[in-house]
Amino acid sequence: MATIGYADLPVPGGGDSPNGSAAIAAIAEALDPHLVQHVANLAERNSTMSDAPTGMLVLAADGTAWAKTAGGWATLYEPLQAWQSTISLKSGFEEGIVDLGVRTTDGGKHVWLKGRIQRTDGQLIFDANAVNLGAVPSSLIPAELRTLDGTCSMGGATTDATGRLEILNTGVTSAYGVAGDILWWYQGTDGTAWVDISGDYWLD
Repeated sequence: MATIGYADLPVPGGGDSPNGSAAIAAIAEALDPHLVQHVANLAERNSTMSDAPTGMLVLAADGTAWAKTAGGWATLYEPLQAWQSTISLKSGFEEGIVDLGVRTTDGGKHVWLKGRIQRTDGQLIFDANAVNLGAVPSSLIPAELRTLDGTCSMGGATTDATGRLEILNTGVTSAYGVAGDILWWYQGTDGTAWVDISGDYWLD
């Protein structure tokens, strides 16, 4: 049977014996990997498309689009997640006037944080070393130490508007926390009333 096009679609030729059902089945099988496949969500994609050939395109009900590559599934598009309230705070700290939130993009590998943290007793956040503010969810612990600029209040004696935020990584050994903890380092005079953790980091 002859083939045509980049997809090598099978087309019966003059010398082929007449077998309409077999010819239709052959062209359907050849076309199938090149069609856009539809699933409800990631779980259905994983359960039904595990043997998908390279180049297959799959769309989820929410618009997420994946392409099968030689290295696995690549995310072509995903709708922006709503902010999740899954950041936990250490004892003595509470959410400030900017709500705490976390969400991911880029196939779950890029983590975004937002929000302000303050002390429950209204005192300044101050320590000669690191202050452990809280933690990200266990699923969002980075493979390596991540360091961010953290802005803060300039009220009072301090004139420093920025400190250092750290997200402790998997397997870390630290005197100030464990993997996933959010540490605040600050050298401003007398400390600060609040810390804004807004920023982003990569998991890998």
